[in-house]
Amino acid sequence: MDVDPGPSSLLEERVVTAIVESEAELVRLASDLIGFDTTARNPGDPPREEARLQEYLRARLDAVGADTDLWEPGPTGRGDRFVPDDLDFLGRPQLAARLAGHGGGRSLLLNGHIDAVSHEPIEQWSSHPLKAEIRDGELYGRGACDMKGGIASMLHALETLRRLGVRLGGDVVWCTNTDEESSGAGSYACVRHGVKADAGLCAEPTGFDVWLACRGGVNPHITIDGRPGHSEITHPHWQAGGPVNAIERYGLVLDAIRTIREDWRTRPDHLHPYLSPPDILTTVIRGGEWMVTYPSSCEITLSVQYLPGSVDAAGTGQAVFDEVERRINAAAASDSWLAEHPLRWDWPCDIVPAEVPDDHPVVALALGAAATVGRTGVATGMDSWHDAAVYTRRADTPTVSFGPGDLRKAHTIDESVPVSDLVDFSAAVALALVRWCGVAGG
Repeated sequence: MDVDPGPSSLLEERVVTAIVESEAELVRLASDLIGFDTTARNPGDPPREEARLQEYLRARLDAVGADTDLWEPGPTGRGDRFVPDDLDFLGRPQLAARLAGHGGGRSLLLNGHIDAVSHEPIEQWSSHPLKAEIRDGELYGRGACDMKGGIASMLHALETLRRLGVRLGGDVVWCTNTDEESSGAGSYACVRHGVKADAGLCAEPTGFDVWLACRGGVNPHITIDGRPGHSEITHPHWQAGGPVNAIERYGLVLDAIRTIREDWRTRPDHLHPYLSPPDILTTVIRGGEWMVTYPSSCEITLSVQYLPGSVDAAGTGQAVFDEVERRINAAAASDSWLAEHPLRWDWPCDIVPAEVPDDHPVVALALGAAATVGRTGVATGMDSWHDAAVYTRRADTPTVSFGPGDLRKAHTIDESVPVSDLVDFSAAVALALVRWCGVAGG
């Protein structure tokens, strides 16, 4: 794409200037969002301040004339392979809004997740993670980069257009959801609720690049059975009643994992222009009951990442899961004990990948808006999953991630985002809205 020389109209110049001049207002907004504790949940965690943050956003969206919808989805049902079983949203509402256009334009979704990863160990932070602070041009606080800063910039863009009296032709659809960091269940709930648009922007910290593809993932649990016995005496073979060390049997599984990984890295059908090859590795291992007892079981959790091209007609990664289970089972069965006591598998929710064609207009829209404010981005992918995939795949809303900040600062101690990134991203979003939705009356 050619670099955009700058705003293409007096209106665009007014919009950019107004956002630059209201930097302090934008920083206050981002700081307010950081101040709400919306730490991502572990199973069984009570809600924190998700409802208060969403009410705060709702009030500001009401003020710009949007029709807002704040709701708590019902609990997830058993058997839905795309979200965890029996997950409730009590105290964790989702927020959707529609700022109706004045006719003749396309609709654009502005999306962000309000949950942020844990700020522990809090004592290692230079300032309190929930009390935003500016140092050397950077806004510090948990979620500053991922992604409350991006959400603030999107909202500030809407408020600036409203203040300037800009009447967009197409609708602006707003959606801030929970649970991106833990399961993706929030965006699925929003899609089931009817959130959709002609295209979408998700404010992940892309550094003004456009993430148009992502890998999917699943975290299967494998249980390796053994047989307990005293570890400090001699025993007969297991077939004669002796004990079996479940942890030592893990070596067969590990060898199979390594073989699969190396195979996946070289297979032609696993090459992608924007994403790394699929991957598989062990992330959790637990086993044993006592220091002088043969362990009766060994439980491991895998991280399996796969490409959009592996998604089947039913919208799942089942073929990948079947391959993983088949190959690891075959390797384990070379052991006589495991041949008679097969591995036990549990497959949790399938976090499905997606991609938007690189020639889709929303890609050029985002890159062009960034270039206008002096930010040179490229079309690329994100190896990890993010909410844009759900809106793309489940809501027929081609959605790319596009936002301020450096992903390497996300999830870290002293997380931060440059204030200049927030300002430029807010201006880029406003320009994207003007260009995509159109302006009533020209």
